[in-house]
Amino acid sequence: MCGIVGASAQRDVSAILLEGLRRLEYRGYDSAGMALVDDGALRRQRAVGKVAALADALADAQAETPGDGLPGRLGIAHTRWATHGGVTEANAHPHASSERVAVVHNGIIENHEALRDELVAAGYSFTSETDTEVVAHLIDFYRRTAADLAGAVRAAVDRLHGAYALAVVSIDDPDTLVATRRGSPLVLGVGIGEHFVASDLAALLPVTRRFVYLEDGDIAIVQPKHFALTDFNGQPIERPVQESELSLEATEKGGYRHFMLKEIYEQTRVLTETWQGRLGDDGPLAAAIGPQAEALLAEVESVHIVACGTSYHAGCVARYWIESRARIPCNVELASEFRYRSPVVPKNCLFVTLSQSGETADTLAALRYAKALPSGAGYLATLAICNKPETSLTRESDLILMTRAGPEIGVASTKAFTTQLVCLAMLSGMLARPNASAVHVAQALQSMGSAIEAVLALDDTIAELAEAFVDKHHALFLGRGPMYPIAMEGALKLKEISYLHAEAYAAGELKHGPLALVDDDMPVVAIAPTDDWLEKVKSNLQEVRARGGRLFVFADENSGLKSGEGLTVIDMPHIAEAIAPIAYTVPLQLLAYHVAVAKGTDVDQPRNLAKSVTVE
Repeated sequence: MCGIVGASAQRDVSAILLEGLRRLEYRGYDSAGMALVDDGALRRQRAVGKVAALADALADAQAETPGDGLPGRLGIAHTRWATHGGVTEANAHPHASSERVAVVHNGIIENHEALRDELVAAGYSFTSETDTEVVAHLIDFYRRTAADLAGAVRAAVDRLHGAYALAVVSIDDPDTLVATRRGSPLVLGVGIGEHFVASDLAALLPVTRRFVYLEDGDIAIVQPKHFALTDFNGQPIERPVQESELSLEATEKGGYRHFMLKEIYEQTRVLTETWQGRLGDDGPLAAAIGPQAEALLAEVESVHIVACGTSYHAGCVARYWIESRARIPCNVELASEFRYRSPVVPKNCLFVTLSQSGETADTLAALRYAKALPSGAGYLATLAICNKPETSLTRESDLILMTRAGPEIGVASTKAFTTQLVCLAMLSGMLARPNASAVHVAQALQSMGSAIEAVLALDDTIAELAEAFVDKHHALFLGRGPMYPIAMEGALKLKEISYLHAEAYAAGELKHGPLALVDDDMPVVAIAPTDDWLEKVKSNLQEVRARGGRLFVFADENSGLKSGEGLTVIDMPHIAEAIAPIAYTVPLQLLAYHVAVAKGTDVDQPRNLAKSVTVE
């Protein structure tokens, strides 16, 4: 993995592919490459590092062989996030076989070692450590006897175990690109006299707004004037062509220094858009997740939330909300752990998945495991809370609640997380209806925009505060109740983009171990809204001060906390308790952002991370 772009056109596609890669940089990667078919030859260029390094290599190749270079009307390109094999040019995509077939691949081929041994015995030589090179040689092997490239791809994928999205070109099929997916996203872009494929439609917005979303088992045969879809058996299938409402402007920085900062500031608008049209006089409207949802939710006696990373933190907040408002038990679990045990499913349990991309491999696997449980022993229904429509997660779930965050380019999630929290707050109200809690949630959500705007006014203060973290190596985040998962999210953001080690603890757990770490060289960040835990948090802060710790506390302006020796208090506006976890997330995002900027790290594309994790 991580980014795929391909094109078959009546014009040179090298610039289109390169721009597509630039628009996928947000996904995280460590090398990039391109392969084009032109005049019966397959030409590749690969580079370690950013897409800019690939662009330089392409320019050098053009300069060395004027009129030759790497032009072509058929091509594939890729940004790689290393899984099998180190970050080297030899391991970068595209991978080729016999200088006849080239492949780009997202995902993992689980049986690559057995296939490699078989292909070595058949006379193939390997030049990389990757699982993907196996696919290239396997397709080349079958292309020698298949009628066309599509036939060779069908034969090859029948041998593959694992998750993949593939785009393939061959000199024997000079105007044809073949693409297929199983467990990893792929979209087909429809043009006039040209067609495209990509792992994310954002890569293709400069050339088309019309897309076909491929489903698992689809094979796309893409040519300049025509495309066709078949299943793995070669039988024709049809998928609708849909027009995207996503604008080019939505994927640009819009004057901000980084995408992350832009997306933090967009929360004033998108959090409001998330609840608009979904609230009634007596609380959030169940119809927002489906026409039959109100009757179904009335049957729910428990909730099981499964997610990964940042989305898992959102689920942890929701547990507090659902249990306190709806008075039903809620369990939250990491998707990567869920299906490797034998979960006991309570009666009438709603299974909820959270994913920004809708293609997170572990979350999808958990959903499929849940849906495969035998009748009578399984879940009442499945609900996906997701930011992207037409994804595997939304297609395979019974109910859907879209977050409406819009495109999020920064790898570290900001607005996608807070819009998930808005959706979960609404879900807690739906499950609680009819009662006063549901009404209170709806009323609090309507004040969301002004609350976030007031918090963003602290930006300059937080930027100054960030200087105290630049020369540190560790940080501790504290919170209680629903603020504990927010502390977890704050710690995650800081380590993701500043590479400063940070951990979160429930503040009441300090005395059970973390106090041993406290000294004046490890900043301690605490969250202190005016809620039922405030006095307890104050006591926990005294434990830190007594041991010489340096405290930075985001506290309600009415909390009574004041700055003093070893204690810096950042006064937060008073915010309704029902939405306080959402609002208190924003200053922690800003803190992480400003620390990263001060340290000079790559804010939008932190090392070793990918935006959409489509491997287990």
